[in-house]
Amino acid sequence: MSSNPSPASNLTPSDYLKKILTARVYDVAVETPLELAQGLSQRLHNTVLLKREDQQPVHSFKLRGAYNKMAHLTAEQLKKGVICASAGNHAQGVALSAQRLGARAVIVMPTTTPALKVDAVRGFGGEVVLFGDSYSDAYGHALALELAEGLTFVHPFDDPDVIAGQGTIAMEILRQHQGRLDAVFVAIGGGGLVSGVANYIKAVRPEIKVIGVQMNDSDAMAQSVEAQARVTLADVGLFSDGTAVKLVGEETFRVASDLVDSYLRVDTDAVCAAIKDVFVDTRSIVEPAGALAVAAIKQYVAQHKTQGETYAAILCGANMNFDRLRFVAERAEVGEEREALFAVTIPEERGSFRRFCELIGNLPSFGGAKTLRNVTEFNYRISDAQKAHVFVGLTTAAKGESGKIAAHLSQHGFSALDLTHDELAKEHIRHMVGGHSALAKEERLLRFVFPERPGALLKFLSLMRPGWNISLFHYRNQGADYGRILVGLQVPAEEDAEFTQFLQTLGFPYVEETANPVFQMFLQA
Repeated sequence: MSSNPSPASNLTPSDYLKKILTARVYDVAVETPLELAQGLSQRLHNTVLLKREDQQPVHSFKLRGAYNKMAHLTAEQLKKGVICASAGNHAQGVALSAQRLGARAVIVMPTTTPALKVDAVRGFGGEVVLFGDSYSDAYGHALALELAEGLTFVHPFDDPDVIAGQGTIAMEILRQHQGRLDAVFVAIGGGGLVSGVANYIKAVRPEIKVIGVQMNDSDAMAQSVEAQARVTLADVGLFSDGTAVKLVGEETFRVASDLVDSYLRVDTDAVCAAIKDVFVDTRSIVEPAGALAVAAIKQYVAQHKTQGETYAAILCGANMNFDRLRFVAERAEVGEEREALFAVTIPEERGSFRRFCELIGNLPSFGGAKTLRNVTEFNYRISDAQKAHVFVGLTTAAKGESGKIAAHLSQHGFSALDLTHDELAKEHIRHMVGGHSALAKEERLLRFVFPERPGALLKFLSLMRPGWNISLFHYRNQGADYGRILVGLQVPAEEDAEFTQFLQTLGFPYVEETANPVFQMFLQA
């Protein structure tokens, strides 16, 4: 068998319909539910249905195509075994399928693959071979092993049997929801899933739109369709690693070019917001690729101003690394534009800090209804005798507010730069505000804990006595019941007793960190 992607076939949607209807997937895969996303539907004024492929035994749809491909192999091929190259969901699908079929499965994975994924493949009985630093290295080694050991290569997407296996998802959707369905949104990596879904839908209910979704930095299929030829990307973004494909398949390109109605590109922040949306409605956490379809539905509704329509989103996977959750949570609010970020310049003079806080607390509503704004982040370090630069995060009520807020702050004497869509600010600068300062004389450093409720931070700021200059301030809302603040105050030594009394009357638990060597090394003059 050829290990290279299959050349484009002449199979019609009717041919694929037969292959999908006769696909063998349920020996190992399950029919996943199609659930109403109640909260998201209410917000968007459209019905949003979630196809829960995250509930498959390997937490991904990939199991369907892998098993269907392997179930169609001859007894001799199965006896010799199969091989694939993958660092993700396809590897687990092949391993579990081989286990059920009693076949040997060799999975070549890059040496950089997280131990969690390696262990998962081994747990399904797969023989893991670690080779190279990248998928390309692993793929090349898999081809060599295929020839040397007489194994059958199971391609992750560019194979009619794999495509047919993925198409059973569309078969289930149309069986589970027989009423109005305006569009199905499908994440695209190499194109196997969208090819299977499009073939079935266009053969059975061609009026339903099939909309492909890609990351804006991994859009090989969209670029290829636009160019009317397969385009190889020089680089792909790795945030949505499940769809990070540089070159789509020949067969998947042919099918998608003919049957997919349109394509949407979404960015990282939108996907993070979609992961949160799915969690709110299902209490489940999908991986970035699994949230692409939901992000696209939100974008589609915003662009077309639709109401009363019905959309289905395929949650194609949930193999999320736990350590990525912090990044997702950080970016979700910005992605939904429920948070705006600013760099604000404040005159370094007595009373200006309090005046700025009061202005934030009384920002007008730009959308009609009264808006209660929370400060989500506040970073400041004294650095100049004339002016201060602070990094501020604020909650917003609607998209597009950040520019209006920046203009309002500037009109009241506080020059503001809108950083809401600035990648450098969101990824790095927000964590780097600070450093040594020659102006921070007689500085005391304290950590405070206070109840996290609307207005609590502004109340805290208002209690800071103006006689003691604030030289450092750091706060970031962490979504917990209690907020944590780091404050630097310049307190003359002769006022120590008065300062101690102030801390006692303040009423917030605190720890003094002035003697902490970390403070002395990185922040103290």
